[in-house]
Amino acid sequence: MSSNGGPRNGSDEPTSFDLQPPNPPVAVPHPGNPYAAPTQVVPHQSSPSPQSVSPSPSAPRPGPAKSPTQDPGAGRLIAGRYRLTAKLGHGGMGTVWRAKDETVDREVAVKEPRVPDHLPERERDNAFERMRREARAAARLDHPAVVNVHDVAVVDDQPWIVMELVRGRTLGDALQEGTLDAREAARVGLEVLGALEAAHAAGILHRDVKPDNVLLGRHDRVVLTDFGIAQIEGETNLTDTGGFVGSPEYIAPERVLGRRPGPASDLWSLGVLLYAATEGVSPFRRSNTPATLQSVLNAAPAPPASARGPLAEVITGLLDKDPARRPDAARVRTLLDAAANPPAPAPTQVVRVAEGHGPSGPGSRWSVRLGRNAWITLGVVVVAAAVASYLVVAAPFAGPLPEGWKQHELPDKAGMSVAVPADFVKPKEHADGWDGTNETFTDPSGMVVVHVDRDIKADDEDGDFPATASAHAWSDWDRLKDGDYSQDIADAPAPKGEPVETEYKGDKAAENTIEYTTTDSQNPRDREYHVLYYTAENGDNYRVSIDYPGSGYFVDEGREIARTVVANWEVGNS
Repeated sequence: MSSNGGPRNGSDEPTSFDLQPPNPPVAVPHPGNPYAAPTQVVPHQSSPSPQSVSPSPSAPRPGPAKSPTQDPGAGRLIAGRYRLTAKLGHGGMGTVWRAKDETVDREVAVKEPRVPDHLPERERDNAFERMRREARAAARLDHPAVVNVHDVAVVDDQPWIVMELVRGRTLGDALQEGTLDAREAARVGLEVLGALEAAHAAGILHRDVKPDNVLLGRHDRVVLTDFGIAQIEGETNLTDTGGFVGSPEYIAPERVLGRRPGPASDLWSLGVLLYAATEGVSPFRRSNTPATLQSVLNAAPAPPASARGPLAEVITGLLDKDPARRPDAARVRTLLDAAANPPAPAPTQVVRVAEGHGPSGPGSRWSVRLGRNAWITLGVVVVAAAVASYLVVAAPFAGPLPEGWKQHELPDKAGMSVAVPADFVKPKEHADGWDGTNETFTDPSGMVVVHVDRDIKADDEDGDFPATASAHAWSDWDRLKDGDYSQDIADAPAPKGEPVETEYKGDKAAENTIEYTTTDSQNPRDREYHVLYYTAENGDNYRVSIDYPGSGYFVDEGREIARTVVANWEVGNS
């Protein structure tokens, strides 16, 4: 089986937001980025609560007795009302806590300032002032895509920011799993654009728009976070002479050159974010900061491969080196809206496919495996937005293939044909002993794997050849339950699934969907493996299987590909 799959963290877990300094060595998924100044937020559609500033420092009061498992500092009472309960994340400039506002009985997120003692006094003062600015900037904005700031509590002359608690994860985390399809990228872009429009109307430049500062919350809420380095009109610039703040691969060229930025600079960063969301990586990322800044100034990014039409137009327009030639916010909104809400496709004939929970059922010799090193190499550069772009129809159908798909006639020994997206590839070389009875196709990133094979009854020498599709499915499933499966399937949690009877072109068949977790100890992934079994009149057994992510944004796309592959699978008796 393939070794990739979705990350283990659930979408309902609170996520911290971090701010990287000018020279982050590599992009680090959140929470836990040591280069960031976290911000914490929660899906909440009401208008922002009025900001209340504590009038004076409040001495901490003794909290409840700590249990052995509590974080150090849990139970502390801040400003006489915010009881710290658990750490949610931390970075170079602070720690984010889940807390209970005991005055109004609600959960909030509290950002504790944390500045290294060895920093010069000026830099410490600047760090605290940035936190105050973050609170002031966010509190001035009334927009659902901006986190609500409830309070700034001053403790020992240091600002603690109290804000709404948003459950979700960052776009940066999502892109560790795979890219967004064009419609979802456009939807996220529209929400970020709305937050930027509200900020710009209030005289605020965000200056650090990047995936790690965009939260994907529940109920499709998108939140732009971390206004910690925002430039508020009329306020003094905190940047030291000769330096800059922000993430190099997302910084506009005019800022690199030290020119006065404007709203177009934030829109440039939005363009880079949209490019990364669909292609998997910033087009300007290089191995070190100087090279990255040089690419921002001089490199012409490759046209986006996964974005088409209005989304490609907005990305290309926003990445113009000259801010005067970039589209304004109104034009960007028009293009993103067109990409997020394309015209409905013309109706097509749909042939129902017997419903089951998906194909699955790994065997032994025909299991497809991608080891951990292969996935590290693949990374997120080619990912599932390309997969999503294959899904032109809402349901699978036999007959005319969806646009962008290709039917492959396999060798006579295989006795079948299989349809896959046209960009799917076969291995360059088959393993030793390949006899032509099976074939594998994968999308360019390796995220989705399609495998077909035929067991010929006349070649059976052991006398235990399954007589029916159901017997074949149960034989595979029994082996799996006994632990006889590919090395990429973890023992715990145990794989889930069970064969069910179905039909293939009116004949009896069986199918199974197996949910499993990969064995990669550093980054275990959830996967689904959908397999359909069919036994022909001559007794030969046929299988088609599709392995795809089992959690995250690309589950539905993987299942849709599986349904379309199964619906267009053609078996003969050659």
